[in-house]
Amino acid sequence: MQRSAVRPSPVFIGLLVLTVGGALLTLVEDRTALQAGVFILVLGGWAVSLCLHEFGHAIVAFRGGDQSVYFKGYLTLDPRKYTDPVLSLVLPLVFLAIGGIPLPGGAVWINHHALRSRAVDSSVSLAGPLTNLVLGALLAISVGAFDPAPGIAAGLSFLALLQLAAFVLNILPVPGLDGWGAIEPYLSYPAQQFGAKARQWAPLIMFAVLIGIPGVSGVFWDAVIALYGAVGGDRDWAAIGQALFFFWR
Repeated sequence: MQRSAVRPSPVFIGLLVLTVGGALLTLVEDRTALQAGVFILVLGGWAVSLCLHEFGHAIVAFRGGDQSVYFKGYLTLDPRKYTDPVLSLVLPLVFLAIGGIPLPGGAVWINHHALRSRAVDSSVSLAGPLTNLVLGALLAISVGAFDPAPGIAAGLSFLALLQLAAFVLNILPVPGLDGWGAIEPYLSYPAQQFGAKARQWAPLIMFAVLIGIPGVSGVFWDAVIALYGAVGGDRDWAAIGQALFFFWR
C-alpha cells in the first residue's frame, strides 16, 4: 500500500526562502548588495537543486517498487536525511563556492532488489541528472521569457549553467556517478563487481583529471556551454553571473 509521497521539510523551505532573499537583495542599488545577492541566490538555488536531485532518485524508486525510501525519509526533501549532511550538502556547496565545480550531492540508499525491472533500476539513476537538466532548461528559458532585473537574470543564468554542468558530469559512465548506475543493471557480473570496487575512488580520479588537465576541462565546459545554448541560455548573462558570484577574484 503506497503512502503520500511528498512532505516538504522546514529545512528545504528555509533554503527556498534563502534563495528568494538573495534574489531580492540583488534589487538593491548597491554593488556589494548585488554581489552578495547573486552569491546567495546561486548558492541557495544550488542547495535546493541538490535536494531535488536526490528526491528525483527517491520518487522514481518509490514508484518503481522500493517502498523503503518513504520510511527512510527521502521523500521529505530534507537534506538531513541523506547519507551524510556534510558530504551531501556542505561539501558540494564549498566546492561550488571555491572552484565552481558542481559536485554531486548526497545519496539515497535504494533497495535495488525491490525494483520491478532493470529498466526501472536504470531510470532511478537517470532521474537525478535529468532533474538537473530540466531545472537548467527552465531557468534558462525563464530568463529569456520574463526578462527579470539584471541581478536576477545574471544569477539565474549562472545557476542554469551549473545545473547543466551537473547533468553532463553526472551522466558520465564513471563508477560512483549516476551515468554508471544507469548502465550497471545491463552489465555483466564482473563489470558490476569492478564498479562496486571502483565507486569510492573513480570519481576522485575523474575530478582530479577534470581540474588538473586543461584540455579535459575545456572539452567538458565546451559541452556544457553548447547544451546551455541549445536550451536557450544567454551566455552573456551567465558570464556576468559567474563574475558576480566569484566577487573575490
